[in-house]
Amino acid sequence: MKLTLRVWRQQNADSPGAMATYQVDDVSQDMSFLEMLDVLNEELILKGEEPVAFDHDCREGICGACSLVINGDAHGPERTTTCQLHMRSFRDGDTIDIEPWRAAAFPVIKDLVVDRSAFDRVIQAGGYITAPTGSAPEAHATPVPKADADYAFEHAECIGCGACVAACPNGAAMLFTSAKVNHLNVLPQGSPERETRVLDMVSQMDAEGFGGCTLTGECATACPKGIPLFSITAMNKEWLRASRKVKR
Repeated sequence: MKLTLRVWRQQNADSPGAMATYQVDDVSQDMSFLEMLDVLNEELILKGEEPVAFDHDCREGICGACSLVINGDAHGPERTTTCQLHMRSFRDGDTIDIEPWRAAAFPVIKDLVVDRSAFDRVIQAGGYITAPTGSAPEAHATPVPKADADYAFEHAECIGCGACVAACPNGAAMLFTSAKVNHLNVLPQGSPERETRVLDMVSQMDAEGFGGCTLTGECATACPKGIPLFSITAMNKEWLRASRKVKR
């Protein structure tokens, strides 16, 4: 395959960015999208040019690092992570636009790399359990109803990639935050901090500069792990209940 790549290049957070055009030949349909970028970077290095900076880690669709907007879609045309997107999803001669996440809370560090530490701070605000539990308990020591376990696992699948924010026209982080809140709130271990968790995490989310949610649903459509849209409404109910119960 021969492809034309239009890639966002930006030296640092303070520099203006622009799209740069590159031609890539001999791309195999069996390559992943990141492997194709590796080929581009090898060619740039051989020419004495600076390679394109992009995030990656596990390349197995688990870590959420591979945050790219491809032809206007978060993670590309398939509902998967960028590292699990293969070049057979494109055709010979295609022009592919490759950009970083576009959100005020995710400033560009360089080229396709953005600062997603805002997610870390949302987690730090309450996405954990502080109760001292000692060593790991026996797996069946705390019975959890299957419906609750399934609900928790469904939300625990969130990998924090940020596709929900990138796809949202408002740059909202409600799907990410709701996944983290709902995952813990339904479990017995997370119950003692149920109210403070949702209040603190939503407050931090707002402080990070994410946009407001208008339930357009683009977040759930783009999510590579299928976090459901009703997760947001469930968190809203949690927040309303907690705000009435906890006086601050």
